[in-house]
Amino acid sequence: MTPIRLLSTLGMRGVMTESTPLLAQKGLDFTATYGATQLLIRQMAEGPTRDVAILTDAAIEELTRAGTIVAGSRRDLARSAIGIAVKAGAPKPSFGSVETFKQAVLKARSIGYSKSGASGLHFAELIKRLGIADEVNRKAKVQDGVVGELAARGEVELAVQQISELKLVAGIDIVGPLPEELQKLTTFSAGVFAATTRPAAAGLLIAALATPEVAAVMRKQGMEPVAAVR
Repeated sequence: MTPIRLLSTLGMRGVMTESTPLLAQKGLDFTATYGATQLLIRQMAEGPTRDVAILTDAAIEELTRAGTIVAGSRRDLARSAIGIAVKAGAPKPSFGSVETFKQAVLKARSIGYSKSGASGLHFAELIKRLGIADEVNRKAKVQDGVVGELAARGEVELAVQQISELKLVAGIDIVGPLPEELQKLTTFSAGVFAATTRPAAAGLLIAALATPEVAAVMRKQGMEPVAAVR
């Protein structure tokens, strides 16, 4: 049987990879393209037809209004917090409060964050709000992809990204989430593409991602299943 074609936010890559055997037991085989939500949206018009999208809830809502995602097919899957990581074994800064966070960011020699991902967009707004955008961006590496790899290679001192994305990287230590006052939780949601020729299979894959078995994988990957926080 032809695999279900999935377009997914990078934040769900670890969950989908680890859940592959669980899904295969249910007869659900898939192929996936991963990336930052905004980057994937820009590529949709040029790319091949897909069956299922897993993106931020706002993106799924927008695509539903546009008719790209089938109305009523949306399912919220998991929430993810933004965290900070350092190279494995490197000193871990303290940033339990707004002020200590601000000082840690200012003292860092270099910082990496994503260009198009939800975490990077939030961090860019956050440093503006704190009045430190110019200082931070002078020493920042801003790119799409897995930012934690920059810290693992020693190219940046601090890496800022979704915790679930930081967990994809070996060779780093995750210091922790942003302070609560500065945190932004992102909800990842799934939906069926209107152009799919396999709506039933697409719906089965989405339903399987809401099972307790996959929820356990989400927690392991640093995410909180939506059903568990309602």
